[in-house]
Amino acid sequence: MRDRIAAAIRKVPRGRVSTYGAIAKAAGFPGAARQVVRTLHVSAGLPWHRIVGAGGEIKLRGESAFEQRFRLEAEGVTFRGRRVNMRLHEFKFQKRQTKNSRVRRDTTSKNQ
Repeated sequence: MRDRIAAAIRKVPRGRVSTYGAIAKAAGFPGAARQVVRTLHVSAGLPWHRIVGAGGEIKLRGESAFEQRFRLEAEGVTFRGRRVNMRLHEFKFQKRQTKNSRVRRDTTSKNQ
């Protein structure tokens, strides 16, 4: 679980942000936002500053919150008050295709 969450976190590019919930969903664990927090806490080398709360809110407190905002601003992320401007900077993960959601090709020809 932790490896899949870490892989999803690494996909968030510079200048973009994602939410704890979106990371959990992209990793295949919808509703596991707290596990994303745990993974960020115990793993080194992840771009932790690119992960924010729902609506772009920085959930960290104290000096860590200032550092997160500073790092995001250094990457060109803009804020609307105390929240990240999610319209401009939210990273959207590609939807996963499942066996049932794949588009089937029509095997009959239209020229008959």
